[in-house]
Amino acid sequence: MFNSLSGRITAKRDGSLYLESAGIEWDIVAPASALAALPPVGSVARVYIYLHHREDQVRLFGFSSALERALFLDLLKVEGVGPKQAVKIMSGISPELLASALDNGDVEALSRLPGLGVKTAQKMILALRGKLTREAGEDQPQAYADIVNALVEMGFERRLAVEAVRASAAELGREGLPETDADPELEKELMRLSIVRLSR
Repeated sequence: MFNSLSGRITAKRDGSLYLESAGIEWDIVAPASALAALPPVGSVARVYIYLHHREDQVRLFGFSSALERALFLDLLKVEGVGPKQAVKIMSGISPELLASALDNGDVEALSRLPGLGVKTAQKMILALRGKLTREAGEDQPQAYADIVNALVEMGFERRLAVEAVRASAAELGREGLPETDADPELEKELMRLSIVRLSR
């Protein structure tokens, strides 16, 4: 499956981005944040893509960065939130404010977002509190993203998982490990040390 499309932006409209690439003009659904972050019409840009396929419909959703797309995918984990609603949510609040509202359990703030009610806001808090891929000020060590994600799946808060992995990597003298340097034994040891830190 493709990860991104590169081409010339031909138009920006409410909720839509048009991108011409290799003689094809793509109609891409995009949140307001992506439309604002991408360069003006006529510019060449790279758009990160999510393909949503149903029996009766195929739609492309576009984002200005991989992290923005990751936030969109996090929102899809919430029961009752589909791609169009996730775009509306992202258009109504910044990632930083969204993370803050989730961490503080602020149902009132979330329920004011477009298309959200109290029940869905509560579901978002239960599903995503402390687990957003993109949190305010987060600087996730990309070399260990898989380990961080595995810890989050185990129920640990993402921010604490990032700190534990970073500290464990420093302890092993491997905090600068590049993404391409896959060492299964090192990853196992990092996972073990991180769990020990998080369980204290």
